[in-house]
Order: sequence, then C-alpha cells, then structure tokens
Amino acid sequence: MSNAREKKRAKKMRNQPASVTLSSDCGPCHSGIQHHNGGSRSFQTPKQADLHPDSSQEYQQQRHQHQSPGPSYRKEQYFSKGQNRGERGRGRGGWRGGRQNVSQEMPKYITASTFAQARAAEINAMLKAVTQKSSNSLVFQTLPRHMRRRAMSHNIKRLPRRLREIARKEAEKAVHQKKEHSKNKCRKARRRHVNLVVEFNRRQKKNIWLETHIWHAKRFHMVKKWGYCLGDRPTTKSYRACYRAMTKHCLLQDLSYYCCLELNGKEEELLKVLARMCSIDTGPTFAAVPCLSGRLQGSLVLYRADRYPEDVLGPITFIWKPKDGSGITYETRQLWIWTHPSLKQGILTELKAVFQCSEPVETCSPEPIVTLLQEEKQTDVAMSVSKKRKREDHEGEKAVPVKKIIGDGTRVPLQSYCWTSQTTGVVISDLTMEILRYRLIGPLSHCVLTEALKTASVQTEMADAETELNKWWVENCKNSEKVSLHQRQEAIFELLQGISSPSEIAAGTILGLTVGDPRVNLPKKRSKAMPNPEKYQDNEKVRQLLLEGVPVECAHSFIWDQTICKNVTENKIPEQDLNHMRGELLVPGSQLDLGARESKIPILLVQQPGKVAGEDRPGWGSGWDIYLPKGWGVAFWIPFVYRGARVGGLQEGLKHSEYKRTPHVPNDFPDCPAGIQFAKELENILLGKFKRRPPAKRANYVKLGTLAPFLCPWGQLTKDWEVRNKTQEESVVTSSADSKSCATESQVPCDLKPGLMIEDSQGDMMEEMTKIQNLCKEAGAATSSGFFVLRSRKLLKQLSAWCRPTCGKGQRVRPASKLGQKEMTEDALLPIFKCYPRVLVWVSLSLLRKGSPELHAMICIPTQEDYLQLNKDQLFCGPQEPKHSDIFKHKILKLKERKKNNGKALESGASDALEAKAVEEPKELILGLWPDPLPDVTSHCSRILLGFVTQGDFSLAAGCGEALGFVNLTGLLHMLSSQPADKKGLVLLRTPASLQYRFARLNIEV
Repeated sequence: MSNAREKKRAKKMRNQPASVTLSSDCGPCHSGIQHHNGGSRSFQTPKQADLHPDSSQEYQQQRHQHQSPGPSYRKEQYFSKGQNRGERGRGRGGWRGGRQNVSQEMPKYITASTFAQARAAEINAMLKAVTQKSSNSLVFQTLPRHMRRRAMSHNIKRLPRRLREIARKEAEKAVHQKKEHSKNKCRKARRRHVNLVVEFNRRQKKNIWLETHIWHAKRFHMVKKWGYCLGDRPTTKSYRACYRAMTKHCLLQDLSYYCCLELNGKEEELLKVLARMCSIDTGPTFAAVPCLSGRLQGSLVLYRADRYPEDVLGPITFIWKPKDGSGITYETRQLWIWTHPSLKQGILTELKAVFQCSEPVETCSPEPIVTLLQEEKQTDVAMSVSKKRKREDHEGEKAVPVKKIIGDGTRVPLQSYCWTSQTTGVVISDLTMEILRYRLIGPLSHCVLTEALKTASVQTEMADAETELNKWWVENCKNSEKVSLHQRQEAIFELLQGISSPSEIAAGTILGLTVGDPRVNLPKKRSKAMPNPEKYQDNEKVRQLLLEGVPVECAHSFIWDQTICKNVTENKIPEQDLNHMRGELLVPGSQLDLGARESKIPILLVQQPGKVAGEDRPGWGSGWDIYLPKGWGVAFWIPFVYRGARVGGLQEGLKHSEYKRTPHVPNDFPDCPAGIQFAKELENILLGKFKRRPPAKRANYVKLGTLAPFLCPWGQLTKDWEVRNKTQEESVVTSSADSKSCATESQVPCDLKPGLMIEDSQGDMMEEMTKIQNLCKEAGAATSSGFFVLRSRKLLKQLSAWCRPTCGKGQRVRPASKLGQKEMTEDALLPIFKCYPRVLVWVSLSLLRKGSPELHAMICIPTQEDYLQLNKDQLFCGPQEPKHSDIFKHKILKLKERKKNNGKALESGASDALEAKAVEEPKELILGLWPDPLPDVTSHCSRILLGFVTQGDFSLAAGCGEALGFVNLTGLLHMLSSQPADKKGLVLLRTPASLQYRFARLNIEV
C-alpha cells in the first residue's frame, strides 16, 4: 500500500513548485539535506552532517523561539521517498501528526534570478488555468444557480463584470453566431408558403423531386435512387390491394423519372445510324412500318454500334412523331427514346458518338425554373387574390418572388443539354423531366381516363388580349382541318368506355388529345370509375375501333411542340385562384365553369400491352401511359386518385413485371453496365445485413453448399459450362476414334446414331449452320470475351418448343415438328454449341408442389434417381442436399487467435515480425461465406447447377410459387437432350438458406 500512496502523492504534487525544498528529519535512512534554489540543487552528504552536528539543532531552537503563531511560510513540505505511512504519524482524526516530524528549517541562501523565474512560471500557469475553460459549458453556466438569469444567454450586461469579457469573446465565435434562418424559428413562419418553397428548392439540389413528391412523401416510404427521390412502397398494408387493382380495377404509377431523349433530323439519316445499334433478330426495329408512321409505340434493346449481340446498352421504348402528310421524302422527323435513368448516360454517350455530335447547341439558363405565380393576373378575381405578404429582404420591394422548381432542379447552369451533328445535321436533345409520364394499369384504366379527363372545347377568340393564355389553341382552332381532327380524336376517346379492357386494342396504340383543366372536373368525394356497357352495347363504332385501331392521323398531338408546352406550363392558373373562384359560386359545390379562361393541355395516350408472351393470362397488366407537359403533374394526379385509382411505387412496378414474366430494369439485365452496377450494390446491402447478425443468428452458407448467396456469378457459371462442354466433346471424339479403328480392323461398319446421319434433306441445316457461324464471326466472337443474354427470337422459339413435354399423362402430344420447329438432334445442337458457348437464357419457372422461391435461388438439373422417385410418388417434393462441412471454420478461429497474439506482441514491441506475418495472411474470412475465388459452381453440390433466380415469390396470379431467372444455354441443351419425353423442362429449385430441392417446370416464353 505504501507504493500506491507514494504514487498518489507524487501525482498530486507534480505541478507544485520545486524551487525551494526544506530539509526534513526522516529518520536514519535519510540524513541528507537538499537545498533547491530555483532549480539548482545542492546535496549535503552524511559526512558534512557529521562535521556540524550542533548547527542544525541550534537553528531549530532559534526557529521555534521566533516562530509566529500564524501559518508558516509553507503549510506542508515534501516527504522523502522512503517515508512510509507510519513515519508521517496518522491518528484517528486523519493526518493529525503529519506536521510533528516535518522540519521547519529555512534555506541558508537562494539565487534571486532562478527563484524569480520559477515564481513567474507558476504565476503564468495559474493565470492560464483561470482564463481557460476546463469544460464545454458557457460562462453564464459556470455561475451558481441562484445567480443565473435567463437573459444572460443573449445579454452580456446581465453577467458579472468580471465575466463579461470572456462572454464577449464567446459570442464572437462562429459557433454561437446567429444563423440565417433564425428569423423563421417558429413553426408558423416555417410553414409559410414562401419559406416552404425556399426550403423545398434547397432540398432538390442533390436529388430530383417529382412533381408528386410531396403527395408521395406523406403516404410512401421514400428511397433515393438514380438521382431521384422516389416512392418505394405505401406505408399502409396494400400488397394484395395493389394486386387486385392491377387485376380488376386500376393502379396508378408516376414514371416521370424515366428519361426522354429527342432526335431531330432527316428520316433516312436517323434510320441509317440507328440500324447499327439494334438487330432485326431481336424483333421489330426503328424502321418497323407501324412504328415509323407514328401509329404505334415500339420497344427494343439497344447495343453499341455494330456490336450485336455484345455490349448491351439496355431496353428502350420509342415513338415517332406522325408525318404531316405533305409527302416529302426527306422530311425532318422527331423521335422520342424513353429509357430508364440508370441507362440514360450510356445510351446518350453512344448516340452522340454514332451521330458525331460534339457541339452544344443550347445551354441551360442560370435559372432553369418556371414560376407558377405570375406577377400580372389574368382576371379581376385573381387581382384581388394576389395581394399577399411577400418575403422581405435587403432589396425591399424590389425583391424577386421565390420561384418553385419545375422539372430537373439539379441541372448545373450553363450545362449543355442539346447537341448537333455537323455531318448529318441530327440534333439530340435531353428532355428529362420536361415531359411527365403516368401509367394506369388495369382493365378499368380507360374508365378512369374518360371520367377524369374531358376534351377541350373549340375556342376561336381570346379570353384576354393582354395574356397569352390559350393563344396557340385559338390559332389552331381557326384551321378547319385541325378542328376536324380534334373532333375525330374526341370521338375515339369517348368510345374507350365501351371497351372492357385495354388489352383489346392493338399493342402500343397512340392517341393524341387536347384536354381541358382536369381540376375543374373533380368530384365531391372519391369514387370508383366503372364502365357503362349499356351505353355502348352492340355499337358498330366500338367493333370497328377494335378491328382497325386508331387511325394514323389521330396520333398527332401538340405535345411535340416545345413552344406550346412552355406556354401551357407558364400560363397555368394557380390552385389558389381556382379555390377562390369556387368560393364565389352561388351554389357551393356546383361545377366551376371557366369558359374561355380554362387552360387547354396537349397530352398523348399510349396503350401498354401487358402480358404478351405465354399462353396463360393474355393481356394481364395492360393499361395506358399518359404523357403531359411539366408543371401539370399534381393537376392530373389528384383527379386520377379521386376516380378510384390506387397508387403504387417501385415495389408494385417490380411485381407487375414479375407477374407479366418480363425482365425488370435494371435487375434482370446482367449483361448491361447498369445491371452489373445494380448487382454490386445489392451484394453490398445483403452482405452488410449478413455481417450485422451474430454467427449464431445467421445461416452458414458453407454448410448449406451455397457458394454465392448475395450475387449471381454469371461469368463463372458460363465459363464452367464451357469447360465442361469441351471436356465432353473431347471424350466423344476419343471414343469415336476408337470405334473407327475398330471398324476398319473388322471391316464391319459400326452403328451410327440417327442424328449423325447427314442426308440430302439436311442440306438446309448445313446452310443455316454456316450462316450462324458467319454471324458469330461478324459479331466479333462474343463468347471469347464474356457472356451475354440470348435475345434472338428465332432461336428462343426453338428452345421454347424443345422445353415442352411431348407426351405424358395430362399432356397434349405436341412434337417440335408440328410446331414448325426442328427436332432436337446433335446436328441441330452442334452449331449452337459452337456459336453460343457463354450465353444466358431468360426463363420462367413454376413450382409443381409447395414452396416459395427466393432471390438468388439455384436452378439445378435433376438426376435419374429423382425422376424415378417422382414416378413412384407423385407427392414427392424433391430431394435434399447433403450437409457440407465448413472447411473455413478452423482457419477463422486460428486467425482470431493469431490476431489476439499479434495484439499482445504489438504491446511488447515486436512490430517488424508482425508486418511480415500480415503480408502472408490471406484475405479476411467471414464465418459462413465462401471466400474468393470460388470453386467450380456447376459441380459443387450433388445436383449440377444450371442457373440462378433473379425474381421469385408466391404468385397471387398463378396460386403457386413462381420464379424468373437465367440459365446457361449449354447446360440447358445438355439437360433437355438427356431428359425423358414426359419430363422435358423439369428442373430443381433450391433457396440459398435451405437444403431442400423442389421440382419446378421451366418455360421459355417468346
């Protein structure tokens, strides 16, 4: 205990002055006397003490005689190092006898200069300790509570005078300065419209807000994706309700975040260049006659120029502006290309490269925002309403009113958004957020449209000569041909109520319209729009519309003219003015009639076909897309909601594509840069979620035999199947060589397989094989560099026919020859193996029994034992994967022990040896996961791996578990060639966190 007390004493006295030290009688062990004079020290040896034995005693007697009754020069003296607790004399009352053994001897001499320097240092340290704060509290917080006043926080004169200077310095610091928005502290000021607009504009500088953002933010879980703030899913439980809306009524989605790229130029030049970025093998291109006329919307997959089938850019939809009917061959055409925001940059870069566009034509103005509140109102009523309190600033009345951001608020000033080509004259414009896009899904979506929107009335005179409201509409109404066209469009729009579902109309039908302000037609309360079959029962016009479709001239719309769109946006009547007009009605709640003052808005209606491929549920999920000018988003959104449309977010869009069995962007495009980036982000999210759980509360994927639970290794899958196929071919070649040698020796021909017999009837097969090989050479041998997804419709139809069972109980006998396809022979498979060794195929799977597939589930090939077991027991769900051993668990434990030992070694100072060991250590291992590089993914488990699932869940539409994913083409053909006729397309599914395989039926829908 003495050692601890000595350390405590030394710590307590370490800052005490050491310039003067008095000698003390510390017993026989310490007979020396120390004199510290301002830092210099002199020690008296025991011999010197013996030479003058009486001097110290005489001095002690004199000192005790002349000692004053008051406090001494120093209350306490230093104790010697060897002095223990007993020597200091501790009584019951504490350190009562502490001063009895301390000598009060004064030093014989001191050095004045060193003594003064030591005292000056002590005084400076004391002053510094007094002036500096030892805590983060303010000056007025250091006062006793009875001296504090509330006004001290902002009024320095309320403080004591000795603390005012310190408080003044604190107030000058930037931390305690008053903020700019301190005037708007109260909620009433924050919620004022002008201040809200300023705050919302500030928050839109990083991520773009849709015009319906505020509406979504109150009802949806919001996420930040692709530079936008988007509604992910509703906050209410509405999963089944959204499905019912898609199936029986109407689901509404805001797709305004999709990007629009406009191309202007000669039709011949546009088609010539765009033909290099697509292929006719994948379906209709830009030159398709119905699409080129502007009658239908087209869709395709874009590639880099002359790189098909490699280097995918992504899927797009396109619309041609209808021709004017002048008959000019070299007419300037307009083309809209709509793409996902994750694909926009790659497609725009490639378009500028192929069209050789480098010069920016137009730049974004420093204020790319449009105001909805105009300084000059158009009506007398608006003049009285517009007298509002404006926000004051340093300019006073000259202050510019705050403008609400409409469109893209993240565009940098002076950033180019329009490019032209000097060689071809083609102009590329970026119309992102300039055109809004809504989607109505469901059989009654046209009923919602017809009830919420009313076509504009013909107007030949201006409501007010001073304003430009509807000026463009008055000028067009003076043309009789355009009035006649508008009346034809109105008649077709009214006939939509007599159609039971949008799927009855031709896929991609386009209808142009000019409608009135939809805010005027709002119902008193929310209701569901229902069809009226009695009104259009046995109507010849409805049947004619279904047979012939919408005429080409009726696809014309004024939305193609950017000048008209700008005029419509700037002259919109504010919501406040409309409410004031409603308040002045004689009969409250009656219809508001604006007459000539009602805005006219050009829109475009495009039919969405829904589910097209496959035999079940044709036309499910069909609907309409509405294109309208910016600034009118909420004005159209609220009427749709009031007509009974249920609103969905990103998750509902994902389920919509899953039930249609179509690839979702960018999740289901693994050969696209956006799809690769999405897979990496998803892997990081799932891996972070996995690491946050303790090892006992998460799955051990090593024991489950799952190599990649968070990412689909498409590249390694295709590579492993290519190696497996080569080894099988080599074994076949060696076996055939042995059979040939055997035949020559015995002079007896060996039996050949019927598929290898080359006859004259197979000449077409050889010609096609040569064509495919030439196509592969022209394409640049895509298989040598990486994988890609098969999108050739001809080959996909062939594979779809091969996947169907040709016989069996409850199955119709449908051989491939009857379906117009070839039989599966080795001659038919050989060219496919040579040209497509690293190819993925999009497939859909339906579980035969119970089970719900999940993301990244494995698609495997059943064995012969599995088929036999299924034949014996029809209720057999599937085999089980044997449990694997965790070969990394021991290594991870060793690494943990080594880290502990390394930490101890670091404390001891062995850093050089640890640095050498750290270099030798492999990458950090995670318990339950396989480290990179992965082994052979195809043969790691008891069942050979064929592919992975990218979308999977229990399907409310089919009533069983369904999944979508990709399989390797080589593995698929090997599986189909070895399967029995009644088991064609039968595969096994296994989720990453389970050992249970389940049977599923594989289909390729084209």
